[in-house]
Amino acid sequence: MLKIAVPNKGSLSETAFQMLAEAGYQGRRDSRELVVLDPRNDVEFFYLRPRDIATYVGSGALDVGITGRDLLLDSESPATETATLDFGESTFRFARPKGTGIELETLEGKRVATSYPGLVGAFLKERGITATLVRLDGAVESAVRLGVADAVADVVSTGSTLRTAGLEIFGPVILESTAVLISSGTEHPGAGTLLRRLQGVLVARQYVLMDYDVRVEHLDEASALTPGIESPTISPLHDPEWVAVRSMVPRRDTNQVMDALYEVGARAILVSPIHAARI
Repeated sequence: MLKIAVPNKGSLSETAFQMLAEAGYQGRRDSRELVVLDPRNDVEFFYLRPRDIATYVGSGALDVGITGRDLLLDSESPATETATLDFGESTFRFARPKGTGIELETLEGKRVATSYPGLVGAFLKERGITATLVRLDGAVESAVRLGVADAVADVVSTGSTLRTAGLEIFGPVILESTAVLISSGTEHPGAGTLLRRLQGVLVARQYVLMDYDVRVEHLDEASALTPGIESPTISPLHDPEWVAVRSMVPRRDTNQVMDALYEVGARAILVSPIHAARI
């Protein structure tokens, strides 16, 4: 039985639950449940704190898990990243008090407050910088004002929270993080099935099916606009001068492709969602 670690709360939890449901797995029905059996798929789900997942998977106690790349790297766990899952994006940056002129190279010997000492420490070590890391569980932007740090390293979205605290971003990006599937490294037949199913969910979210009719004389132009994964499906119509075409199109490009198809003479252009896929 495949043992899977899933975030029990936080920004990753809801989307991870949705992905697994779309992949055909049975999730928990009560948020208080910590362990859920899915005998039909021969898996067992363990709902854990996101920060602990890499530790459990890395120890071999669990086979695979869904967590953030930032949490995986910060844990210094031997677990390995298997695939990106395209949600839970975040960016890690350094921030300093405005007007101090602190730069990356001048962090040597200074105090840096962060909730990710493993991640930040490894980043600084790679660049030959030794700083004192002040570990905090949250609200690191207050650390400078309260006198426990000279700079901070934290997740940044718009930077408004940092600016409100009198801080400004500096230096290179520490990490671009996203949700990832991680593995203990032990071979398990169910792990491959899980990976294919999750990748199928990603494809279903990123693509739509587009059907349209087009004159044979314009088929090459239309096919160039909708090349699909391998190639488009072409079917004859009762009128020999027309064919029907079906192809997968990136969801974000749907309306632009429809407009371009119409310009080359395609008609009856229809778009359908994809509920599941295997590529």
